Amino acid sequence: MEKEIKILKALAHPLRLDIIKLLIINENLCVCKIQEAFNIGQSNLSQHLKILKDAKILNSKKDGGWVHYSLKNKKIIEIIDLLKEF
Repeated sequence: MEKEIKILKALAHPLRLDIIKLLIINENLCVCKIQEAFNIGQSNLSQHLKILKDAKILNSKKDGGWVHYSLKNKKIIEIIDLLKEF
């Protein structure tokens, strides 16, 4: 049950939900593109990405000096769709 709670807590912030929605559309983005999309500071964004990664919602991959993020499991799309029904 702890894993489920961690996922729901990660989804409980509007910015984190928006990050997931952006990655649903774009599949794989570097931190700089996510930062541009939401016009927020690097440290603030890093905190939100860490929460999503710790909840096993996101994958990260280093590519040279860039870090790219993608959804770890497409099931998160179904969870978000179910939440929209409430």
